[in-house]
Parts: sequence; C-alpha cells; structure tokens
Amino acid sequence: MLTAKQHELLHFIQERLDTSGISPSFEEMKEALGLKSKSGIHRLISALEERGFLRRLPNRARALEVLKVPEAAKPVRNDRDNIVPLRKPAPALRPIAANDIIEVPLHGKIAAGVPIEAFEEHNNLAVPAALLGSGEHYALEVSGDSMVEAGIFDGDYALIQKASTAREGDIVVALVDGQDATLKYFRREGQMIRLDPANAAYEPQRYPADRVIVQGRLSGLLRRYH
Repeated sequence: MLTAKQHELLHFIQERLDTSGISPSFEEMKEALGLKSKSGIHRLISALEERGFLRRLPNRARALEVLKVPEAAKPVRNDRDNIVPLRKPAPALRPIAANDIIEVPLHGKIAAGVPIEAFEEHNNLAVPAALLGSGEHYALEVSGDSMVEAGIFDGDYALIQKASTAREGDIVVALVDGQDATLKYFRREGQMIRLDPANAAYEPQRYPADRVIVQGRLSGLLRRYH
C-alpha cells in the first residue's frame, strides 16, 4: 500500500506525462508535493521502485519506467443497485526521464590507505539521480591510493549507501575503534574482520569484529577532471 505522498507523486508524474509527454523535474516534483528538499523526492522515488511501481532504466541515463499504478478503488452500488465506479482506471504509463540531480550530504575525506580520523558533515554534493539506488546516501572524498585497482582514485567522490551490514566482498566504509574511517573490501576471518585494499602495495587490515562498524556500502563514484 502506498503512502499519501507516494501516491501523490505517482499521480503527479502520470498527469504531467499525459498532458505534456515530458517528465517533471525533481524541482517541480518537490514544489508540487510541498517538500523542502529534492532528497525527499528521491526517497519517494526509491520507495516506489522498491514496491514495484517504478524501475530505473539501465540503458538510459536518469530515466524511470512506470511499471504499474495503484489499483482503482472497488465500485459501489447506488440505490437502484447499479454498479457505479468510483473513478476511471488510470491509463497505462510510458517510460519517463528523471532529468535532474539530487543533493546528498558531503562528509569529509575517507581514507583509501591507512585509516584516518572519522569524517564530519560539511555541506552537500549534487549527484545525478541515476547513480543512486534505493535507500539513503552520502558522499565522501577519497584520500589515498589503496583502492586504485578497483578504479577508485585519490580525489574521487565515493557515493555511499547507508548500511550497518555488509556481504562478503562489498566495498564498505568501515569505522575502526570509533574514530578512524577507511574504504575497503569487507571480509570475515572467523571472529576477525579483514579490510582488504585494492593495491598490491598495501597489506590487509585485520581487527576483532567488535572494533569495526560498517557505516555504508559503495554505490557509485564521481570524478572531476581538471
């Protein structure tokens, strides 16, 4: 069952597509729903995606496809026992493009080398919506070269999906001893956690499990060329 805001957003997208054939921007969606930030729209779209109403098109940048609409309300009977529909069925929807960016919190630097002091939030980073999946995200600036063989370079922005758990082989933000943050492959060795670099010049880091907290999983990268 959709929330009121989720239903309102799906209806707004459908209405705009029916009238103009063009998807509304994130800014237009935000204003239509009376939200304070575009990140709220991103969360609504992610929730609709998780519930099977939308999906992101892998072969089209920043595009969404509407898979279904909420079922129409059941008809009721009038005094003469005739069926009276409460509303018309919603028309089929075509793929729409979400041509916008969203802002995610930009924290400090994350070490791709030896752990450094844990980051703090500074400001926001504009990110293409297509780079983010479901859930909440934040960004970190990469410092160091220990993940270069995974295509992660010094100065890149790592886009992180908030999470407290990880699967074997995930690239995660790991907080060690509550103060040092690092970006590494996540592995388990019995009661130990092994944080593996992607650079032959660096050794794996091993810690007792109670010293390591997973704070997110890598979901994408942004790179600026100078």
